[in-house]
Amino acid sequence: MMYSSSSVLKRLILINFLAIQLLLISGELPLNTTNAYLNHKCLVSQGKYKPGSEYERRVNNMIEMFYSGSYKGFYLFGNGAESAILQCRADSYGTKCHDCFATALAVLRRKCPWYKGMIIWFDQCLLAFSSIDFLEKIDYDNNFCMSNAKKLGGDKPAFSRTLNTLMDNLTTLATTTKGKDNYTMFSAGETWYKGDRMYGMVQCTYDLSPRACKECLVFNGLRFKDCLSDKRGARFVGGTCTFRFEFYPFISEPVRNI
Repeated sequence: MMYSSSSVLKRLILINFLAIQLLLISGELPLNTTNAYLNHKCLVSQGKYKPGSEYERRVNNMIEMFYSGSYKGFYLFGNGAESAILQCRADSYGTKCHDCFATALAVLRRKCPWYKGMIIWFDQCLLAFSSIDFLEKIDYDNNFCMSNAKKLGGDKPAFSRTLNTLMDNLTTLATTTKGKDNYTMFSAGETWYKGDRMYGMVQCTYDLSPRACKECLVFNGLRFKDCLSDKRGARFVGGTCTFRFEFYPFISEPVRNI
């Protein structure tokens, strides 16, 4: 059985929630967007397949479908055994998503040749293949955190409160705001910390339920608490959810639910 979904994410409204204002990142803001390679993982425990095997044929069929579907910004495949997912960042659809997919696939095949299970992360997309069915399940294992080497310093408790509230509010928006077909699973916004604008985003893979999305974000927020604390920017990235904050805008407009 094959799953795919794409829908338009409406512009979020200005809200005042738990004493913190979340604003949509405006297209008028200067952007600092990249599509850098972040990380990859060969899922060694799933073993390898042989060139010319039936498994390779099925993998190639999945890749062919993803090439045609990558312009949508999101693509899922599952047949009860093998599964695969392409998750582009919500502002990286169309050509951006297709290009990120093509780059991720080439790098992944070079770094994890013939592995049945493999996953790679870029700024603008996630691509994963597996010999087991991982759809609609939280990935607790394939997660990592990256942070800016420069620290904020000063009042750590105050920064932690600001960061936690931003993440909580974005999580609520992502899991309660409905798009055309379903919950958005994405939100981006900004707040103020000591006179500086702090920008944030959360995103879950579209196969998760709102409850599972929230659980994934909360779990990783606690797991990588030290990595996120007192930094000029940081993110945790995983197989099913991600959170990022920076002191510069990194999401482009218009944003679209995928």
